[in-house]
Amino acid sequence: MSFLNVFNFGRGHSPPPPLGGNTEILQLQNALRRVLSFTGHTIDDVVNDPIARSRVRGFYKLQRWIERANDTSELERQWNPLR
Repeated sequence: MSFLNVFNFGRGHSPPPPLGGNTEILQLQNALRRVLSFTGHTIDDVVNDPIARSRVRGFYKLQRWIERANDTSELERQWNPLR
């Protein structure tokens, strides 16, 4: 047993992914980080400045609204495919 396996940093007993298989890579996105980056504010600005807070809140709500609309349209396309 190596030192890395003791603290669960090693590969452990999980097998490696199969070669030639379909591998899907997911990149998680943190919505708040994206909005803060877009508006140019920091989390300290949001906490201390009510104008920055309302601006970030507005963009965050807009981002969530667009994300929900995209998910809904994607599900509708899956349920009712064009023939």
